[in-house]
Amino acid sequence: MQQFTNLMTAIDTFLWGPPILILLVGAGIILTTRLTGIQFRRLGYILKNTLGKMFDKSEIEEGGVSPFQALSTALAATVGTGNIVGVSVAIITGGPGAVFWMWVAALLGMATKFSEVTLAIAYRIRRADGQYAGGPMYYIDRGLKLPWLAKAFAFFAAVATFGIGNSVQSNSISGVLKANFGFNPVIVGIILAVLTAIVVVGGIQSISKVTEKLVPLMAALYIIGSLVVIVVHASAIPDAFASIFKGAFNIQSATGGAVGFTLMQTIRAGVSRGVFTNEAGLGSSPIAHASATTDHPVRQGIWGISEVFIDTIVICTMTALVVLTSGVLGDSTDASTLVAEAFSRGFGPGRYIVTIGLTLFAFSTILGWEYYGETSARYFFGDKIAWPYRILYIIMVFVGCTIDLGVAWTVANVLNGLMAIPNLIGVIGLSGVVLALSKDFFKDTRKRTGPEEYEHLLHRK
Repeated sequence: MQQFTNLMTAIDTFLWGPPILILLVGAGIILTTRLTGIQFRRLGYILKNTLGKMFDKSEIEEGGVSPFQALSTALAATVGTGNIVGVSVAIITGGPGAVFWMWVAALLGMATKFSEVTLAIAYRIRRADGQYAGGPMYYIDRGLKLPWLAKAFAFFAAVATFGIGNSVQSNSISGVLKANFGFNPVIVGIILAVLTAIVVVGGIQSISKVTEKLVPLMAALYIIGSLVVIVVHASAIPDAFASIFKGAFNIQSATGGAVGFTLMQTIRAGVSRGVFTNEAGLGSSPIAHASATTDHPVRQGIWGISEVFIDTIVICTMTALVVLTSGVLGDSTDASTLVAEAFSRGFGPGRYIVTIGLTLFAFSTILGWEYYGETSARYFFGDKIAWPYRILYIIMVFVGCTIDLGVAWTVANVLNGLMAIPNLIGVIGLSGVVLALSKDFFKDTRKRTGPEEYEHLLHRK
């Protein structure tokens, strides 16, 4: 067992070192260049037509969900413990300057997420039950004509879901509730499994109806709590931003005068945690976006940009400012303890904001990733796998609460990294299609009649 653990650790360290980070950042640069910075040029239009219309539920097709419901499901899976603990980890391991590189990863990742979501809509299919199915396995298969690579992505995603989106999330919930309230992990596991079962048995419609209410609630609660702490320490805000920008480019930056960080450590910490929080390039959230009712792939693609904006530019920045303005940096090397202490210094109940935030964020991740895993398993094994997969998924929620996961975290990270490789090959290989669809959409943003108006563009390279 120890040999297996050592092997997985070595693979994890290698994958999430230069190979994956260069591939992810490189894809973001390539796509940003090919799309001439669409995430910057069109940001006003994007925010107005996404967040400005997030409660518009008109004309939802049978078997589909609204664009905002699709975004909520994607955000439910994306906004997770990484937005709280992950940001703290980045600052501890890379210094305040890591936040700057997290922003850079997000800004480039917007082009990647836009491309993923656009392709997910362009190459999606209608299943026999009338519901849409889409994602990297479909655009790799139908667009690049590489079914073996599509199968590889689907397999990695279907298996990875039990770790990164399921057991490690339920384990985080049981751990934080036990630490702060003394709750029995077995009882927490039973309750979580029952709640998960109630939601996921109804498929994407049921999941999206819950996430469209849960995501705004948990985001608002966390952002308001963060703003309270930041306002209390308002005098420290200029110094916080100064430490971010100074630390981002210093060859050797220091925290509390004791811990030094090389520039490479800072960049790696920021980019890796940034990618891990918004999942741009991993190929996961396009699976949820593919279920949206929309008349053109780009119309949903711009929701992908908003997803990264909310996840990293807003929520992760809130966490970073709470940590940096509260003066706790250097007091602890434990990420979750550091954030909890930062909130507590802002106001009394602050620690419970972290507890509730971690619980809601992790539970929403469980819901969103079930759909990712099930859709991937359906592609790999066929539709008959749906119910067995759901049952096993629900069981693993309980198991995650009650056992020490150990190497499971590492295995989940490895599989998560392996998902990115075939997905990025697909996204870069089909970047010409994304460009053609973007030009087609922005030359005439009127309401379309359907896919027959853009299907001729799906053969561009």
